[in-house]
Amino acid sequence: VTATDTDEGLNGHVKYSLKKVSDIAFDIFHLDANTGEITLLRILDFEEDNYYELEVQAHDGGGLFDTTKVM
Repeated sequence: VTATDTDEGLNGHVKYSLKKVSDIAFDIFHLDANTGEITLLRILDFEEDNYYELEVQAHDGGGLFDTTKVM
């Protein structure tokens, strides 16, 4: 996930977080707070679940944010 902010200094620094995620998905996916990169913590098991939805928020240093869904 990528977000940009044209502000200079700390107000332009973007951090990422998971807003809404199921307990199962939380054990499977990792979101890097600095880069927005989502990686797997373990192998996906389609017998366990065949669909995952994550809500990712991008926050700037000024307190503004936006949210997107990753499916």
